[in-house]
Amino acid sequence: MAGIGVVVAGAAGRMGRRLVAAVAEDPGLELKGAVEAAGHPELGRDAGTLAGVRELNVKITDALAPLLAGAGVVMDFTSPESTLKNLELCAKSGVAMVIGTTGLGEAHKARAAELARSVAVVLSPNMSVGVNLLFYLTRRAAEILGAGFDIEVVEAHHRLKKDAPSGTALKLAEMAAAGRGWKLSETGRYCREGMIGERPEREIGVQTLRAGDIVGDHTVLLAGPGERIELTHRAHSRDTFAKGAARAAHWVAGRPPGLYDMQDVLGLTGR
Repeated sequence: MAGIGVVVAGAAGRMGRRLVAAVAEDPGLELKGAVEAAGHPELGRDAGTLAGVRELNVKITDALAPLLAGAGVVMDFTSPESTLKNLELCAKSGVAMVIGTTGLGEAHKARAAELARSVAVVLSPNMSVGVNLLFYLTRRAAEILGAGFDIEVVEAHHRLKKDAPSGTALKLAEMAAAGRGWKLSETGRYCREGMIGERPEREIGVQTLRAGDIVGDHTVLLAGPGERIELTHRAHSRDTFAKGAARAAHWVAGRPPGLYDMQDVLGLTGR
C-alpha cells in the first residue's frame, strides 16, 4: 500500500535533506518530488542520494507545480517569500502543507491564514514534539505562577542562522504572554543596554545567542522571590524537526482547510 505522497521544498538545504531522509524512513510516506531554487547547483541530483539515505529515483527540480498532481502534502522549510509562493500553488491544487519556515512577519502570517481557507496547513516555527510540549508548558506555567514571577526566554543557535530572535523563542514568548493575558507586542523586550532602570512588572525578555554549530537551545526562565523554574529544550540533531514534520504530514493529509499548528497535531488544543 502506497504511503502519503510528499514533496519536499528546499530539498538540497541542511533541513531539506533531513526532511527527505525522514520521508524515506517512514513507511507511511512516499517521496514524490523534491524542489530547489532555479540555478541551484544540486538540481538534477537524486534527492535520496544527496540526503545520504539511498537512491529514491526522485530528481531535484526547480518547479513545484508539475509535482502536485501526485502529492498529498508539501513540506516547506525554506524562506518566507518562497513558502508563500509554494502555498499559493498548493491552495490552487488542494495539496496540504507542512510549513516550518522561520522569519515569517505579520504580513506573511496573514497571507498564510488567508490561503489556508482553501487548504489544510500546519504552520509552526518548530516541528519538534518536545518543543511543542514546551510551548504548552510555558503557557501553563506563566498562568499558574502569576505576576510574581518574571519571564525570560533565552535561545541559542548556530552562527549561520539568519533570523533573530528565533521563531521558536518568539512563540515561547507569545505563549508566556498568553498565559498572563498580555500581548507580546506590548510587553516584549529584545535588548537591554546601559542604565535601563528597574524591570517593569509587565515584561517578557527575549535574549539571543549565536555561536558555533548549536542546533537549537531554548530556555524559559520564570523567576520569583526565593525560587525560579527553568524549562529547557535542547535539540541535538535536525532530525527531531524532520520527524515532527513527518508526524504532521500524517496528521494533515486529508484534513479540512484551515491553519493548524503542532499543538493541534499533538492534541493539545482540543481541535
